Order: sequence, then C-alpha cells, then structure tokens
Amino acid sequence: MTSGTGRRGPYRISVPSRSDPALRPLVEGVGGPLGRRTDPGRISPGWFTVERVLILLTVCSAVLAVVVKNPCRIQGWSSPDYFYRACYSDWTELYRSRGLGEGVLPFITPGALFEYPVLLGLLASGTAVLVEVVAGGADAATASRLYFDVNAVLLAGVWILTVLATLRLAGRRPWDAAVVATAPVIILAGTINWDLWAVLLAASGMLAFARDRPVLAGILWGLGAAVKLYPVLVLGAVLALAIRTGRYRPFLGAAAGALAAWLAVNLPFLLRDPAGWGYFLTFSETRDAGFSSGWYVYNALARQAGVAILTPGAINTGAAVLFVLACAGIAVLALRAQRRPRLAQLALLIVGAFILCNKVYSPQYALWLVPLVALAVPRWRVVLAWQFVEVLHWAAVWLYLGGMTSGGAAANNLGLGTYSWAVLAHMLATAYVMGVVVAEILAPRGDVVRRGGIDDPQGGPFDGARDRFTLGTRGSSPRRGPSEGLRTAEPSVRAAPIGLQDRADATLTASADGDGPRSAGTPDPQRARSSTRADLQ
Repeated sequence: MTSGTGRRGPYRISVPSRSDPALRPLVEGVGGPLGRRTDPGRISPGWFTVERVLILLTVCSAVLAVVVKNPCRIQGWSSPDYFYRACYSDWTELYRSRGLGEGVLPFITPGALFEYPVLLGLLASGTAVLVEVVAGGADAATASRLYFDVNAVLLAGVWILTVLATLRLAGRRPWDAAVVATAPVIILAGTINWDLWAVLLAASGMLAFARDRPVLAGILWGLGAAVKLYPVLVLGAVLALAIRTGRYRPFLGAAAGALAAWLAVNLPFLLRDPAGWGYFLTFSETRDAGFSSGWYVYNALARQAGVAILTPGAINTGAAVLFVLACAGIAVLALRAQRRPRLAQLALLIVGAFILCNKVYSPQYALWLVPLVALAVPRWRVVLAWQFVEVLHWAAVWLYLGGMTSGGAAANNLGLGTYSWAVLAHMLATAYVMGVVVAEILAPRGDVVRRGGIDDPQGGPFDGARDRFTLGTRGSSPRRGPSEGLRTAEPSVRAAPIGLQDRADATLTASADGDGPRSAGTPDPQRARSSTRADLQ
C-alpha cells in the first residue's frame, strides 16, 4: 500500500473536528464533531463533497478580500488615505505610476522599466490590455478601479486552483486545504500584489512532483520563479531528499525543467532589451531594506540613535550569508534526522528562512507560506497563532506607512517603537512555525500527517524510499505499520493524537504489514485497495 498523492488505498479521510484538539470546541456551534458511525471517504456525502465545500469557502474568502479593499474602490486610491483605510494595492499604484493606464506595457514597450520579474510584468501588461479593451476611453479613476477588479477576479480563480492543488497534495487529509481557503492573510494581503500566482505555480509543481512527474514539476517551478523567485527554492528540498535517498534522477529532471522554463520565458526579453530585462536585478540589488524586514528596523533604529546604518551592499551580503547558513543547517537536519523529513517540511523551512533573511519582507510574502504550512504542520492551533500575529502586523504596517511616506495626521500614525515590535512579532511567529516543524522532524511520532503508516504524501519518488546517506546517525527506513513513528522517535516525546477513524486505519495497516493477526472480520488490504472509494474526485 502506498501513501502517494492520487493513489487510492484503504485510508479514510481524516476529520479535523475529531482529531484536532483546537477545532473540537469550535465546532460545537455548528453541530459538533462527526459521530462515531460516520465514514468519510467511503460513504458518499452527496453534492457537498470536500472539493465543493472548499471551493465555496474560497469564493466567500475572495469576496471578503474585495470587501476589505472596497473603501478604496469607492473613494479612490490616494495617499495617505489608502494606508489609513488599509486598502492599499500595488495593482492600482503600478497602473497609475508605471504608465500601464497610458499604454506603457512592461517588457513589451521598448524602454519601459519594471521592478518585477518577466512573467509578473506580462501579467500586469495583459490585464492592462484587457482593461483598455473593455473600458477604453474611461476616466483614470474608473480605469484604475476596473484594473483592480479584473485582477481580483483572476486572483479568485488562482486561489481556487491553489486550494484544489493543496487538497490533492494533502492525501487523506483533504480538509487541511481549508487552511488555504480561509487564510486571513490571503483575505487581507492577497490583493496587494500578484504573489498568489507564484503560490499556485509552486503548489502545482509540488503536486506534479508528488505524482512522479519531476520534469513537469520543474517547469512549473521555473515559471513560478519568473513571477516571484521563491518557487524555485523547493528544489533545495528535493536536493536534500535526493542526497539522503541516493535518488538523483528526480532532482536532475526537476532542475532541468525549471531551467528550461525560466530560460524560455526570460531569454527572448533579455535578447530584445537587456537593460529593461535587467532592471529588476539592478533594482533589487541597489534598493534599501524594505518595510517589515529586520534589516529595515535595524536601519531605522540606527538612524534614530545616530549610529552607522547598513548600506544596501552590506545588507545584500549579510542576507546572502545568513540564508546560506540557514540552508546548510536545514541540510544537516535533513541528513541527520533519524527519519527522512517530508518534502513539505523541508520546503517550508527553506522558504521561511529565505523570507526571514531577505532584506524585503512585504506583508504579502506570508502568502508564500500558507500552502506549505497546511501541508507541513496542519495543526490549527499553530496556524491560527501564526495568522493572528500576521494580521496584527498587517494592520501595524499601514499605520506606520501612513506617517512615514505620506505625512498623515500624527494622531493616526504608529511610531517606530510600536512598529518595530510588530515586525519582530511577525518574524518570531514565522520562526515559531518553523520551530514546530523542526521539532516534528526530530520527533516524527508527533507528526499528524504520518499517522496510520503514511510516509510522505508529497514525496513522489521519495515516498517510502530507503536511506542511502545520512550524517552521524543511522537512518531508518519507513515501515508501513501504525507504530513506525513510535519506533523511531524518542520515548519522551508525546505522540500525535489519533482520532476514531485513524485508529481504524492503523489497525487495518497493521494487518496489512503483518504487525498483528488479522481476524476473520478484518478487511483484506488487497481487496480494500481495489474497492475503496475515496471522496477526492
């Protein structure tokens, strides 16, 4: 029996209202947790499948995302009002300031400069052309509002696809995709920029890899890197697992696909207009530390104290060194852990380290982590704590920017001291999530994803693989029994709680692996594999 994504087996769907202690008290108002006699994944729920419920939740969240920006849609995007109304969006700001509303199209119009990668520039250009076709000749305010609306509608579709990709990646835990469907940080920050497009490509690439299609995964990650850099960082997690398992072909295929896709998008524009293509790199290298990063807080406090500040070059070097050291630590963890970490766990650690070390940490960067958190550490208590702090930071940054960039009324502004604490809090919240992941890598018996004998639902060719190379400790090969996590973990670590259906799954898996005698009433696992009807359409 395999636990790979898309393969059906005798696993029942995990129900969070049963197995997650943070959700049990929250569902009492809507009927309480499912009862003992329900059988999710085997009994048809009728029209309300998991997919359809999650799509409905995502649509509702997308509507809320537009409602958050509605004050600016009605009264216009102007500084400092869009900060105090917390409805700022790069979409409308770039549409006005980069000449998109006047026919200047990034990477298409000769000499046009745009501080983002190529594919993101083409998205901005394409939506600008669509607005011109639909409302050509409209006044600037109307065209700007329409530009926001077009991008918001497209984002809703991208959001739905991201939720569905996460659902399929989650295997027997499809409800973990609700973390993405209802994420407050996506509701609040999803309409700031085009980051969710990169999130979709990163998640889709992970889904392709989970289905043993590494070249396609690499192509999707390469396209994602042409929107925002971070999707290609998942290759680091693939490399670590390739070294540990000795299976290098998946990494080489994914790396080749990523390079080919990135070159296919970038090379024509590089040859056509080298200066315009390279502006993104030049801008990124020479810009000061961005708001909400630790580097910005240090420089702001240093200016206030009258001490030397860090130059952009020094920050670039410091960020690169810290990230390399973080990646080295993650690699050692991946190769030294007693049991091979899951792909989503390593990807979350690498992307999280990149965000924390980078000199730019915009509020929308939290979107990069949402699907990874849902797959790596699907514990609602952890998710809600992290999102709560990110929401507080989201509110703090606008009140600070209102005074810093626009000279708004002092009564409406947030001082540097309070803002610095908000930045520190949202960095510590991200570090907290990463710390939980590290703890579960070191003590895999606490990993809720691996209950019931599952190894790595997102691992694709690495799922169930044996260790070939480890550092300083004897690696353990995954066992297909309910106690595989218990055998490899430290005795002092508390095991993840097992719900009613999880116990049944564990019993069935134990029988399949010969870990215990199968009674006359125990289903034959071979027959179960052919007859199980999982409700993941």
